[in-house]
Amino acid sequence: MASIVLKRTQQKMPVVGFGLWKVTKSTCADTVYNAIKAGYRLLDGAGDYGNEKEAGDGVRRAIADGLVKREDLFITSKLWNTFHAHDHVKQITKMQLKLWGIDYFDLFLVHFPVALKYVDPSHRYPPEWFGDDGKVYTQNTPMHETWGAMEELVDEKLAKNIGLSNCQGSLILDVLRYAKYEPQVLQVELHPYLAQEALVKLCKTFSIAVTAYSSFGPQSYVELGGDKGAPSLLKHDVTSAAAKTHGKTEAQVLLRWATQRGIAVIPKSNDLGRLSANLDCNSFDLSESELAALSALNINLRLNDPADIDGRLAIFA
Repeated sequence: MASIVLKRTQQKMPVVGFGLWKVTKSTCADTVYNAIKAGYRLLDGAGDYGNEKEAGDGVRRAIADGLVKREDLFITSKLWNTFHAHDHVKQITKMQLKLWGIDYFDLFLVHFPVALKYVDPSHRYPPEWFGDDGKVYTQNTPMHETWGAMEELVDEKLAKNIGLSNCQGSLILDVLRYAKYEPQVLQVELHPYLAQEALVKLCKTFSIAVTAYSSFGPQSYVELGGDKGAPSLLKHDVTSAAAKTHGKTEAQVLLRWATQRGIAVIPKSNDLGRLSANLDCNSFDLSESELAALSALNINLRLNDPADIDGRLAIFA
């Protein structure tokens, strides 16, 4: 399986993983089990997804059935916005590990560079973006404090690797100035409508691996009413032409556009056929002209933007 070697630990991170965003609780354990059975070894979760216990149930079943050992899996999770204060980082990480039923995360990311007011997990979990009254409450916790607490997770062997998500260049450079352990991975929205070429180049300069989420662009947001009216990348003429040329699916083409340039992907599917096809996206190469044509679709369309929730959260401004 193709992988990216992470700089500090030299651990191999699979290039194609299985994303757990929007995987419903009722099906999550079976979905994770089937993904592992199909050959996936990276599982990308988060506290905010609300399905970590169920994902862990699927992992436990796969291990019990002899499909994998824990060390064969690369499990990623993320720190939610309400737990950015130093004392809350370790507390919630241990709780998330308990939900998964594992001793460590292979990768733990700061989900957003947004600090929100603490919500006790016993009161509401996952806490999402809002207080009990439906309003957003920010908290003055600097990234310097949060990152220091993330580094303690490494020292205590609760996380092998730590990284960032939804961060832009200036904040990455700021973290690099004081980091004892540099971010190993940056996970961001990345698809032909939002190519982020300058950000990818910056990460390569500092040997920070990049993971793309929402590789299919608007498709991931249709059911949420958040596709912003953008035409489907899965039905775009450029995507379809490349798929026809190579005898592959449009989804495989969009994933290969990323992986062929050294960017990891974390697609999700509840369909067993598509699940296997997505994993097989590295079995062909796009031509330079096909890569360029897909990149030329860039319109800087950002579908996951906290500014749409509250103007004070315009982290991509």
